Amino acid sequence: MTPTAPGAAETGHRPDPNRWKALGVCLLAGFITLLDISIVNVGLPSIREGLDAGESDIQWILSGYALSFGLLLVPAGRIGDARGRRRMFMTGLALFTVASGLCGAAPSAGWLVLARFFQGLAGGILTPQVSALIQQMFRGAERGRAFGYFGTVIGLSTAVGPVLGGVIIHLFGPEHGWRWIFFVNLPVCLTALVLARLLLPGPDRESRPCLRDLDPLGTVLLGTGVALLLLPLVEAQQWKGPQKWLLLPAALLVLALFVTWEARHARRAQPVVDLTLFREASYTFGSVIMLVYFAGFTSIFFIFTLYLQSGLGYSALLAGLAITPFALGSAIAAGFSGRFVHRYGRGLVVAGLVAVGVGLTGVIAAVYAVPGRHAGWAMALPLLLAGLGGGSVIAPNQTLTLAVVPPRQGGSAGGVLQTGQRIGSAAGIAVVGSFFFSRLTAGGGNWAAAFRQSLWVSVGFVALALAVAVADLRARRAH
Repeated sequence: MTPTAPGAAETGHRPDPNRWKALGVCLLAGFITLLDISIVNVGLPSIREGLDAGESDIQWILSGYALSFGLLLVPAGRIGDARGRRRMFMTGLALFTVASGLCGAAPSAGWLVLARFFQGLAGGILTPQVSALIQQMFRGAERGRAFGYFGTVIGLSTAVGPVLGGVIIHLFGPEHGWRWIFFVNLPVCLTALVLARLLLPGPDRESRPCLRDLDPLGTVLLGTGVALLLLPLVEAQQWKGPQKWLLLPAALLVLALFVTWEARHARRAQPVVDLTLFREASYTFGSVIMLVYFAGFTSIFFIFTLYLQSGLGYSALLAGLAITPFALGSAIAAGFSGRFVHRYGRGLVVAGLVAVGVGLTGVIAAVYAVPGRHAGWAMALPLLLAGLGGGSVIAPNQTLTLAVVPPRQGGSAGGVLQTGQRIGSAAGIAVVGSFFFSRLTAGGGNWAAAFRQSLWVSVGFVALALAVAVADLRARRAH
């Protein structure tokens, strides 16, 4: 079924002649920021040795970026909507460049932890501007194609991270190779900054809202709620004891206060999140699908890295290459799926989720049949199928979810969607990671068994996302 058109927001639109070149700039910057979520994983052994980093330091090098990245997505998207997306895009990109240099030059573990936190904040400023600029520059079927390319970037940034990290460490050596994981960002970001100034469109209007219209209290409540929600999830392995889970009801309380305030504030001014968006079934269903799917999608690579490197003794490079079939399939499918989403609608997402589930089940069967060092070869074909399915989920779902959003709200709406992705990723890694380590301990160090059993949990998340997508498809057909 054809997705709901944006309606009146589409009329009177004059296409930007530089829109495809500008999209390339957006995708380049988006790829770099999302890549830094996953690429650092393979460099952790080198970082531990080179900086004499403790277990807590290593955990915060990973989780600090993920936590700070999620904090600013919605507020930065709202400010971009109000004050200019190009300005916020370039601000985030400039800060990300500085932070990457600070990470690469880190003389100590504590320095690197703080620099990663700063880098995550910069990524959180930049990322929502990408989806908002796509909303601003494209309409109709072109928007589907543009989000298809963005979906390719999202999938590749997660799947290719271990591959690129392994290659960089192999080229520059285990002692300082991890530094170049950050230093390679510098020329890319500087180039993107120049091109952004030349190609990205300026603000749609010249008006500048007052402070009340930027909703500072709503921003603080949302940031606090997201922080309380993410902290126990990203620290699930490191923070021992049940006390951390007390933050979850506190997060729900703060988020309830946020919803109450936003409903009240919307009567007088523009809120940071327009809650009326959730009256649109497409936006609500799509947001839930993305949250649950990312819980399964991101956790796959977390346990893959553990199994291949720690369980099978793969090098960082070999571990990354073993995941390449998923990245390849995702890139191929995402490029094509954006072209067909307006024809098949949510049915395309349903088909993609089925392929992901079948592919991951095939991975489990492959590891059961070949539990030794040849498991990487045995998993290649089912991983390719899972990647083809994954590439047919992210981009079409993003297109359908944002189709009903007026371009003027593209930043905040995209920020909400991406915040859900970060929460889903953190929750998935926490749940699947905890199950993996518990099965590893109970099984006496049987890495293959722990991997197979925990992968079923990831499959469960994908199945839940499939159930939501089917419910949305049936609701659309009923109307």
